Amino acid sequence: MASVLNKDTAFENIPSIKAKTLRINLNPDIYGTFAEIGAGQETARHFFRAGGSSGTIAKAMSAYDKDFSDAIYGIEPDGRYVTQSRLKRMLEYEMQLTEERISRQKHPDRLFFSYANTVATIDFAKKFKGHGWIGIRFQLDPNQKEWDEIVLHIRFRQNEARLQQETLGILGVNLIYGAFYKYDQPRKLLRYLYDHIDKDTIEIDMINFSGPNFKNVDNRLMSLQLIKNDMTDAVMFGPDGNNLLPAAILYKKNILALRGSFRPVTKVNLDMFQKSYDIFVREQTVDINNTIVIFEITLSNLKASGEIDEQDFMDRAELLCSLGHTVMISKFREYYKLVEYFNNYTKSRIGLTMGVNNLVEVFDEKYYRHLSGGILEAFGKLFFKDLKVYLYPMKDEETGQIMTSNNVKVHPRMKELYKFFKYNGKVMDIIDYDPEILHIFSRDVLKKIINKDDGWEAELPEGIAEIIKEKDLFTKKLVKAEENK
Repeated sequence: MASVLNKDTAFENIPSIKAKTLRINLNPDIYGTFAEIGAGQETARHFFRAGGSSGTIAKAMSAYDKDFSDAIYGIEPDGRYVTQSRLKRMLEYEMQLTEERISRQKHPDRLFFSYANTVATIDFAKKFKGHGWIGIRFQLDPNQKEWDEIVLHIRFRQNEARLQQETLGILGVNLIYGAFYKYDQPRKLLRYLYDHIDKDTIEIDMINFSGPNFKNVDNRLMSLQLIKNDMTDAVMFGPDGNNLLPAAILYKKNILALRGSFRPVTKVNLDMFQKSYDIFVREQTVDINNTIVIFEITLSNLKASGEIDEQDFMDRAELLCSLGHTVMISKFREYYKLVEYFNNYTKSRIGLTMGVNNLVEVFDEKYYRHLSGGILEAFGKLFFKDLKVYLYPMKDEETGQIMTSNNVKVHPRMKELYKFFKYNGKVMDIIDYDPEILHIFSRDVLKKIINKDDGWEAELPEGIAEIIKEKDLFTKKLVKAEENK
């Protein structure tokens, strides 16, 4: 096995696309199929041009006609073609065909793979730049019972179909090469997908690894890498830990978003969510069956000490997933950017759940100095159409006064602007909150966990304290950081 697939961990000089394809073509064991729909046979073309492709390519095809495609891969329930479901069908069908037609007795050392993509390039009017699904199903050992698989979603940023096709071809080569020669270094594999590709030309907004050789890969951590590597602006993952495509989850949905550090998630966080959700779904235009709740963490919120602590991120993710929530990680420090992002995918109702302290920050001019239109430009995007802010009260620690939208203190220059949005129903108080938990703050609970104080368990939702204790969350790296101060 080691002699078949040499692990080139020291080979850090970026090989050319021809060098990558030639290395695969000259490997006598790597053998598979290419099925490319929607942007030409750009990936297969690189392998044909490199030479020696007869030892690698069992079949290369492109079923452009929808009826032909349906006859081969079946009809999708939603009738669409550029979907993850379609890609999965393609990978499964082509791999099954390879297994049926290539004799294992004749070729005992063959490492089968099926590469596929289903893509829509830029339209004639150049309004829709295009997107696509790309994946590879493969094996690293001929006796492997389960397949390894890498699936990713891309968005094109170029304005010419020809350029998009060329970029897709290079990306496909990088994926296949990475699958066989960087499988044991998934983070590097991720970065190397952009070899010979300008990051401005394509966005990777979702990737999932699965199979026996990726059993130790946490897709949530891979999702974080997409953000850290500037491959995309926002990523999402579900309660099962697998990454989700934001466009698919948010498309035409009513969205309720709750931003926080969730370090750890507390009773206050859940009360904010539940009480605002109850109000949100009673809105006249909101269909409860077409509503998604997002627990969102900004990238800046993950930088607890200047750098992103990945273990700390995983601890937060672990708890939110255990509660059954969908999580978004974004680069949007300002709320208006988050809303702008949501508006790319839906024109339905959007709700933001926030505390009084967050609202005060929203009305702070310093966050909008980089905009030519200043705070007015930001608010034009923030309070666009159907957006509402559901405001959770805060107890003033010094006076004991309950702060709501009626007595919140914004900068004097912002008072009239605030009144405008307040009296136009854009800010709504959560009035049926639990007054017994207003004293709970995540930062205080975190200190108690680190210091091993008593009583913090009662400030968290049911079952969360047990998970923290069982898995020793929020302590290992944090305690080490405390000791190094």
